[in-house]
Amino acid sequence: MTKQTRVLLADDQALIRAGFQVLIDSAPDLEVVGEATNGREAVALARSTRADVILMDIRMPELDGIEATRLITADEDLAGVRVLILTTFEIDENVLRALRAGASGFLSKSVNRADLLEAVRIVAGGEALLSPKATQSLIARFLDSPEPAPLTTPAQLSALTDRERETLALVAAGLSNDDIAERLYVSPLTAKTHVNRAMTKLGVRDRAQLVVIAYQSGLVRPGHPPPAG
Repeated sequence: MTKQTRVLLADDQALIRAGFQVLIDSAPDLEVVGEATNGREAVALARSTRADVILMDIRMPELDGIEATRLITADEDLAGVRVLILTTFEIDENVLRALRAGASGFLSKSVNRADLLEAVRIVAGGEALLSPKATQSLIARFLDSPEPAPLTTPAQLSALTDRERETLALVAAGLSNDDIAERLYVSPLTAKTHVNRAMTKLGVRDRAQLVVIAYQSGLVRPGHPPPAG
């Protein structure tokens, strides 16, 4: 029997939660295991339900989705939980803050059924849900806005091998493991290994943070995609 992906819904609007629940529960490999109406409930339910993926709204009462994401991703007991941010506007300053807080990506509330289900599966599988176009826009705005405590510095990239740096640049371009494998003429498993090693060496838990690091460190620049392998 295929393992089901457990999903937690965190949104203060009952209608949105109900709509997402119907869609998610319609998929045989996905199930909704809880609903939170604010950030505090989301954190508590993340711990009690051990959901695999949390669909997290940003603007919620008591504790917003960004702070809830920060608390969840900082909890070692919840290391396997992935947060997918729900947003009305795809490019939003709050989305940048959410990515820095450890979110695995973002999803428009107007997403269609098929894309919603695929998004949950992608994030549950450890991938970052960041389209190349959206990534470029997000990172450009990120670099233009002051932010303390950078994730890394260019010097820290010296810990990476040449192939890991190349892989990091491709991750920043929004490529999946399969796409990276094709570009580098290696197997998907080898590509995944390179990604995981880069994450370990740079001390991040998520591909989304690898994207931020690649741009923040200057390895990749907005508007300048990595060259073909």
